[in-house]
Amino acid sequence: MPCKGTNLTFGSWLTKVVYVISHSLKGKSAFMRRNQRATRLLTGALALPLAAALIAGCSSTEDPSANKDTKPVAGGTLVYASGDAEPSCLDPHVGGNYPQALVASQFMESLFTKDAEGKIIPWLAEKSEVSADGLTRTITLRDGITFHDGTKLTSEAIKANIEHLQDPNTASSTGYLAVGKVDQIKLVDDLTAELKLSAPDNALLESLSMPWTAIQSPQGLKRDQAANCAAPAGTGPFKVESWDRQQAVNLVRYEDYVSPAANAERASATSYLDGITWRFIPEAASRYAALQSGEVDVIDNPQPDTISTAADNGLGHLDAPRPGASNRLELNSSKAPFDDVRVREAFMHSVDVNSGINSLYFNTAKRSYSLLSSVEPLGISDDSKFTTDATKANELLDAAGWSERDSEGYRVKDGKRLTLKFPVSTNQSVPAEQSLFEQMQAAAKPVGFEVKIELLDLSSWYGALAKHEYDLVSAPYTKVGPSVLRILFHSDSTIPAPSGYFANNAQIKDPKLDQLLVDAEQTNDEAERAELYKQAQQIVLDGYYVMPLYDQQNHFLYSKNVHGMGETTAVSSPIYYNVFLDK
Repeated sequence: MPCKGTNLTFGSWLTKVVYVISHSLKGKSAFMRRNQRATRLLTGALALPLAAALIAGCSSTEDPSANKDTKPVAGGTLVYASGDAEPSCLDPHVGGNYPQALVASQFMESLFTKDAEGKIIPWLAEKSEVSADGLTRTITLRDGITFHDGTKLTSEAIKANIEHLQDPNTASSTGYLAVGKVDQIKLVDDLTAELKLSAPDNALLESLSMPWTAIQSPQGLKRDQAANCAAPAGTGPFKVESWDRQQAVNLVRYEDYVSPAANAERASATSYLDGITWRFIPEAASRYAALQSGEVDVIDNPQPDTISTAADNGLGHLDAPRPGASNRLELNSSKAPFDDVRVREAFMHSVDVNSGINSLYFNTAKRSYSLLSSVEPLGISDDSKFTTDATKANELLDAAGWSERDSEGYRVKDGKRLTLKFPVSTNQSVPAEQSLFEQMQAAAKPVGFEVKIELLDLSSWYGALAKHEYDLVSAPYTKVGPSVLRILFHSDSTIPAPSGYFANNAQIKDPKLDQLLVDAEQTNDEAERAELYKQAQQIVLDGYYVMPLYDQQNHFLYSKNVHGMGETTAVSSPIYYNVFLDK
């Protein structure tokens, strides 16, 4: 948000704030090391007073209480309200979607994480080494950490967790793909494991920084899946006390928590909060009303209009773009009509995405022309592919043989209408995004496309994808690092994971692209890696397989009694270890 009377954005002010703080606390503060992006870190007992001084006179949605006494206070239960579908399992190894990551980030921790500059660093791990040929990765754990069930963290946990992810009975998707190259695991000693890989994988530590590969108790994993789904035993600052289905997950402080990062400022290693009540309120207006009334303290998935007025209503706003892919439309190239590149290109030129974003998102979303999130430095952008040009779209469709129209104005070929099936998940697309899709539907009609939008709950939506009953789909995918491109666009990813989920929704099968993606994962040369990913992205963009829209929208609003918001995991899920409430 721009500051009044200056050309600096609020983000640039935050960058200056964090620079000062980080250099004064270097090597001491756990939340500085854990945060994903420096421009989103403003809170914490030492950060707030300095931040308030530096941004005086600037209208900020990041910290509604910056001018109040922000000395940490212990106690109280934070109430969080999610608009995402309630997870069917709290173990993020099972399946592997973002709602699981949001709640699991409170009670489970990963081997690695991101620091404030976006660099992958050890977390539960103490160090890591890789052999010259890239086929052996040695990981050494920190000593003195215990799981919620009292089990000590040892190298056996690394072995048990990777085997759990790879077990088809776990039905993992995100985690399964992340550790796919781990072939064997040798326990060197009590704290050290040696991973033998089937091929070099320069993205392995990125993959092991995610909640979907987080480490849980080997003893807990020996339980049947239903028991472990109900209450996974992690190492995080909170633990699962109970789960009232369709109501809330109840988390309580883990009294024996040991932070993997040194933190000289904290008087106690445990969280300030007594616990978190993690509620599920699907309807956006009801969620926002609950926040305004004080019934809940934090909400996710707010509507853009409420984000834009957060500061005026005394609310804080955390904007945490997810890593991995941008939010996008994927065109199913495996069948007609999108098996013809001319039809794919015609669709791109028939819609005006920018005007829809401008009218519906209140400056809370910026149009993307990249396959990767804005937080991924190796993403390339190409706006030339996505100009709105009805004349060109019509010419392309004529050339592709869709030259006739029926009585309703839709194009036909061999007696078949140019119809696009577009299933939309109501759990993953907020009402504003659904409205954007409806605007695109209306814009495509004059050119001759019939776009059939079908609003589905998450389970039905997954079912439609599994049966390939779609021509267009918007399927968010979060993963740390550019290796997400292999998951989304390599031909292997048209084959479902054990969970039944496959990620290559565009159904691209291009040997040249496959080789680029493989080579990019195996090289030790960072410049070569960047060039290979650049070439791979250009192939996808040139083939008109994907229409980027914007970063995956990951916004959180919180009340003025909440302090310390800003700390996130590597996948931008907020964590509440340093958060405290006004008494």
